[in-house]
Amino acid sequence: MRMPMTAGRSAVAAGDAGAAAAGGDGRATIRPGSWRLGALLRRHWLITVLLLAGLVLRVLAEIAYRPALLYIDSLKYLYGAWPGNDPLGYNAVLKGLLLAGNLASVVAIQHVLGLAMGLTLYLLLTRRGVPRWLAALAAAPVLLDGYQLQIEQTIMPDVWFEACIVAGLAVLLWRPRPGPRLIVAGGLLLGLSAPFAQVGQILIVPALLFVLLVVSGGWRRKLIMGAALCVAFAVPIAGFSAREYIVNGHFSLAPAAGNTIYGRLAESADCATLKLPGYEKGLCPPRALAVRLGPDGLVHNAASPDRTYVAPPGRTHAQMTDNFEHQVLVQQPLRVVAGILGDSVKLFALGRYTSTGDTPISRWQFQTSYPTYGDSIFLSSGGTIKVGLHYAASGGPTVVQTLTPSWGGPAAVNRPLASFLRGYQLDGGYTPGPLLVLAAVFGLLGSLSVLGGVRLGGVRRSVLRRGRAVSDAQWQLSLACLLVFGAAVAVLLASDAFEFSWRYQLPALVTLPPAGALGIAVVIEALRRKSPAAAGVAAVSGAAGGSAATDGGTTAGGVAPAVGAAADDGAAAAGGGAAAEAGSNGASANGAAGAHTRQQDEGPHIRK
Repeated sequence: MRMPMTAGRSAVAAGDAGAAAAGGDGRATIRPGSWRLGALLRRHWLITVLLLAGLVLRVLAEIAYRPALLYIDSLKYLYGAWPGNDPLGYNAVLKGLLLAGNLASVVAIQHVLGLAMGLTLYLLLTRRGVPRWLAALAAAPVLLDGYQLQIEQTIMPDVWFEACIVAGLAVLLWRPRPGPRLIVAGGLLLGLSAPFAQVGQILIVPALLFVLLVVSGGWRRKLIMGAALCVAFAVPIAGFSAREYIVNGHFSLAPAAGNTIYGRLAESADCATLKLPGYEKGLCPPRALAVRLGPDGLVHNAASPDRTYVAPPGRTHAQMTDNFEHQVLVQQPLRVVAGILGDSVKLFALGRYTSTGDTPISRWQFQTSYPTYGDSIFLSSGGTIKVGLHYAASGGPTVVQTLTPSWGGPAAVNRPLASFLRGYQLDGGYTPGPLLVLAAVFGLLGSLSVLGGVRLGGVRRSVLRRGRAVSDAQWQLSLACLLVFGAAVAVLLASDAFEFSWRYQLPALVTLPPAGALGIAVVIEALRRKSPAAAGVAAVSGAAGGSAATDGGTTAGGVAPAVGAAADDGAAAAGGGAAAEAGSNGASANGAAGAHTRQQDEGPHIRK
């Protein structure tokens, strides 16, 4: 009487073993019974190696510079200097962390965030069907890039900005068709990026486009979900803006930051042909001065016309600069666009180069001694860190004081480790521009493939391929690629609209490589469908008739092997009423369940 039961158990065990061993394409899921650390590490050996290398580099950075690296802008977040010039998201984080720790613990948490971003990207990409090796390579830049390591070791908000982007994208893409909860959570996380860096507000554009495309059920439901996303996105922005209104009387994330666009517009302007009132021409810098100072210098340098200009009686300086900026935009928009695009392509250079007028790249490079910045950050005897604070939005008198003792002791640099980190960063330890070009090209191709599928008569058809059927797998990959690539383009262009800085290019590390990986996955899926085997499966699927696939994880390429999630995103056969379980995606290539899954992935999808 026990024989059938024993045989059944043996069959299940054999199936589990086959599922664990299968999945050369990177889509297998380790069963709970096979969940051993050694097997897990062997299956995901490449990302394990990259994570360990990233961990070692971060430990070295933590030891090399104590208590942490400081930059001029660090004083805004630690002491509230130059109020109103930057959003207050990082200020709130620092206040919370410094209650129980010091600057060394802050950068340690930022290093953990860097590793977490790499792991999250890997899990997300493998969950969406990207091969493991490709997902690991897409996560490598944020794990190993020397400029990423340097900013994590610095008291600056950039790491938190990147983390909000990665978290928001991961939540929206965790399921092929996110429900209301995921859409709201994703909107909140993406909106939370703006209080860390104001350019994060632009992320609502690709996020809203994605939601409108991915949500099914008619335009009414699409608009409702789009509205929910927008409201969730606005909540953290409104909250921090309300705080500014209470304190400073301005409902804005950074009420004193409006003049920062002056640098870009003044640098782009052709003063000889720009028509301005006589009393306003002093705001337009000579060409030689504009090139020498660049957008950043035209805002902050004492020689900038923005600093030397005196408004005529009855008019304010702000009124004059606002009108000057308006005239440049109206009369010479192409020069402004050319300036922005000219700066944006610097990201794709073979090395890390800067032009005259750019923010010095040395600010984002490891040094062999503790970096100082004039009278803002300097060292006294014994390495005591001194800071010069300006408590007025426009600067004002300098208040010199010692760095708060409880935040860390004197500056200390381990020269051998600092020299190693500097050599690593300058001699190839960064993401090369050609690799980002490749990622951008595939990201663009994958995003444009969204145009290849629309629903006609309940079946997704290609607009560009003369009505041939397009699988939901390919469509969902395209939408995921569109969101990530759109986020990259939006954030990078919005940053370059103000000025070029290698610091502002860091979000490319967490957006362009994943977008490229998704774009490659779209190409792989398209080629797979063209293969004879795929054609045979499609024919069987078409002959079956009456079967419909739900919007589950099988459509998007399975559940991440490292996560082992099984039934979140299952597929169901609606015609016969029989359910197909999604937990064995890893074994689908080798068994009957895999054939059934492929039928659902590749057959015409009929939605009633």
